[in-house]
Amino acid sequence: MRDHYALRAFRAVAEYGSFTRAAAALEVTPSALSQTVQQLEGQLGTRLLQRTTRRVGLTEAGQEMLQRIAPALNELDVALDAIRQHGDRPRGTIRLTVASVVSRAIIEPMLGEFMARWPDVQLDIRVEDGLTDLVAEGLDAGIRLGERLQRDMVAIPIGGPMRAVVVGSSDYFKRHGYPKEPKELQRHNCIRHRFASSGAIYRWEFAHRSGQQKGRWYEIAVDGSLTVNDVPLALRAAEAGIGLTCMLEISARAAIDAGRLESVLGPWLPPFDGFYLYYPSRFQVPPKLRVFIDFIREWGARDMNASQQRVQR
Repeated sequence: MRDHYALRAFRAVAEYGSFTRAAAALEVTPSALSQTVQQLEGQLGTRLLQRTTRRVGLTEAGQEMLQRIAPALNELDVALDAIRQHGDRPRGTIRLTVASVVSRAIIEPMLGEFMARWPDVQLDIRVEDGLTDLVAEGLDAGIRLGERLQRDMVAIPIGGPMRAVVVGSSDYFKRHGYPKEPKELQRHNCIRHRFASSGAIYRWEFAHRSGQQKGRWYEIAVDGSLTVNDVPLALRAAEAGIGLTCMLEISARAAIDAGRLESVLGPWLPPFDGFYLYYPSRFQVPPKLRVFIDFIREWGARDMNASQQRVQR
């Protein structure tokens, strides 16, 4: 276990790029952490870290070391955590990856209730819009839209179907009129979204209303004077009358209900699969994750009726 701790200490310093931040994460003093890493370097007979007054970086040997030990340490952490789960009450850390919209729409509203109900369970949440390999990163579960799930995962729906909306302010519509169909968006100033993970510009998606293509989705590359990679910023810009924006309805619902935004093109925006909680099928589900799954199902069921009513509008 001592060697395991030394390797975990090295991994933490490498990931945080700082002895101070790594020590805080491991709940030890920076001096104790530094001594542990120095002892490890002494045992290996090679320097793993380059230390300067501003940052800590990896040597070539350190980079190779991290690549080799990270998968094994992740597996060992999972195994040790699973052993600790034996007992009357779920305990331990659940490591989650969630999209930013999931963080705002699902995690934030349910966080306080879940942690009050299960005080021995800790949550380590990574908010990231790109896809993450759960097994390779040592994560327990993730929450994403159904169309973006990893293969070979157990997937549990949360909250029912969703849809996107195109929204703008009343002031904008007074000045520029209401688009009656998607092709008219070419005459409007559209607030575009750039994906943080890939840098690509989101192409707005619609479904054909009639004919042989009825129900089939297609994309439109819109244009406009503003491009952002943050949904709340796009909302504020739309409320300010800068232009139209397209996003998940749950992100715009409060502004629509308050009258700050109006939605258009609803008939071209039918519902689609919503969010799913997913986890690796080859792992036995530990008690800590089981109670989270049960809770998120319960929370999603509470909101199901309201979600269905919004989709039908």
